[in-house]
Amino acid sequence: MAAFVGAMKLFLCLVLWLLNTLSSLQGAKDFYEFRYPFIKRASSFSSSSSFSSSNSDEVTYDYIIVGGGTAGCPLAATLSQNFSVLLLERGGVPFSNANVSFLRNFHIALADISPSSASQPFISTDGVINARARVLGGGTCINAGFYTRANSDFIRRVGWDARLVNESYPWVEKQIVHHPKLAQWQDAVKDSLLDVGVSPYNGFTYDHIYGTKVGGTIFDRFGRRHTAAELLASANPKMLSVLVYATVQKVLFDKTGKRPRAMGVIFKDENGNQHQAFLTNNRRSEVILSCGAIGTPQMLMLSGIGPKAELEKLNISMVLQNEFVGKGMADNPMNSVFVPTNKPVEQSLIQTVGITKMGVYIEASSGFGQSQDSIHCHHGILSAEIGQLSTIPPKQRTPEAIQAFIKRKRDIPHEAFKGGFILEKIAWPISTGHLNLVNTNIDDNPSVTFNYFGHPRDLQRCVDGIRMAAKVIRSDRFTNFTKCDKPTVEKLLNMSVEANVNLIPKHTNDTKSLEQFCKDTVITIWHYHGGCHVGKVVNPDHKVLGTHRLRIVDGSTFRESPGTNPQGTVLMMGRYMGVKILRRRLGKAARVY
Repeated sequence: MAAFVGAMKLFLCLVLWLLNTLSSLQGAKDFYEFRYPFIKRASSFSSSSSFSSSNSDEVTYDYIIVGGGTAGCPLAATLSQNFSVLLLERGGVPFSNANVSFLRNFHIALADISPSSASQPFISTDGVINARARVLGGGTCINAGFYTRANSDFIRRVGWDARLVNESYPWVEKQIVHHPKLAQWQDAVKDSLLDVGVSPYNGFTYDHIYGTKVGGTIFDRFGRRHTAAELLASANPKMLSVLVYATVQKVLFDKTGKRPRAMGVIFKDENGNQHQAFLTNNRRSEVILSCGAIGTPQMLMLSGIGPKAELEKLNISMVLQNEFVGKGMADNPMNSVFVPTNKPVEQSLIQTVGITKMGVYIEASSGFGQSQDSIHCHHGILSAEIGQLSTIPPKQRTPEAIQAFIKRKRDIPHEAFKGGFILEKIAWPISTGHLNLVNTNIDDNPSVTFNYFGHPRDLQRCVDGIRMAAKVIRSDRFTNFTKCDKPTVEKLLNMSVEANVNLIPKHTNDTKSLEQFCKDTVITIWHYHGGCHVGKVVNPDHKVLGTHRLRIVDGSTFRESPGTNPQGTVLMMGRYMGVKILRRRLGKAARVY
């Protein structure tokens, strides 16, 4: 009998050891995947926490940030220095995702349309294929990595404190920004830009100044991406909770007062279970939306703030009528010219930029069309896919036509994909559009119209930009690099029409009319903005008009995209707004530097 009891004790000890080992292994796996101990899955959320400042057991937070993206991560890291913060991100983490982490996989991340992808595709009503981030770190996880500051005129127009701005940029730069190793393609573009008069040469600089420059990058010298999620390393880990796979459904309001007062949020976890998170009773506690130019107007409307007709058509209970939510949507239209080479070229994303005085930016990329994996997928601006599906009018895109297209593409010789692109982008588009809800499912994209080239001045600037791009390609410096004969403009445009990626039907005169070429081959570089403008939806402090305890910190408040590429300013904005909030609330006691 004693032997049996001893055996049972040994068996139970082994079971407990095994369970403890498995638990430890799972914990180690989560730690490796999530990197920081304060990042957890949404399903782990509990209503009890040391952050609770009320007498009940219910957890409350000083700040709830919806969206762990380019602005949300630095904002959360900053606010956590003095207050309890809950950061809710609908996607996963970027740290162990090879498609996010490495430059060589940039195009594969955009091509991945699975539900777990860091990139969520959408197509605007204009017919342009686009993407929005769905991962901790936001757009810094799927973009081309170029880093630049806004110019001083932009800072003045938005009414920001220039001194604090100049303190906030370096906070970001010291942690995740690098000096690029200039690729040969980028070097050739630099020399060609100077040859055609985009001068002076300003060397390596973060500053946005006229001429040709080399900017910063969030890719290090090994080609590894450093995202906004890494800025969370600067957080106070005792005051920050980050939940991934936490999809916020709507903001909750107390409507008993004169103005609706944000109380918290409802979100679902990765298993589909619903949770509620609440703010403390302090009047300065806030829900802060950092969902981006697509997600924030959508979130406001789903929460009951927006145009009356928009809410009524989907039976959304009205919290506050504001006809300007979702209005003024803009995207910097871009057109690309495909340049073939007689040899494979190094993969490179944007490093060299030409900033012209005619409201056009010239940028470049290379080498992504020639890899075997890229030939068989779509990935927006960097596809050198001759014979695009986009050449088939929408009504003719039958399953049979799609299969025939796929077969044709696979039969194209590998050599046809060697080369790269010269990219031309409009600096300050005048044309704007709107965003509308399709349904009440937050997981679905809203309907977005950017109205590319709706204003004739935008179209004229595109024409000027294409002419400038053609001059760059035909310059002696560039043809000496590509080792190809100097192509005619018509030949360049013809190749670019065939390689273009959008769903806009093409016209036979695309290579004859630069205006038609611009309209038919317009694409995006994901610099869309607007939908919650200052003075229309938020006040100068970015607090939502007509509400209490609700603020917006992201590019939806912008009327223009800052600099040649906005990510540097959006990263800075998260830090800037965080410091500003702390100093207004605590004064010198904030102790943020």
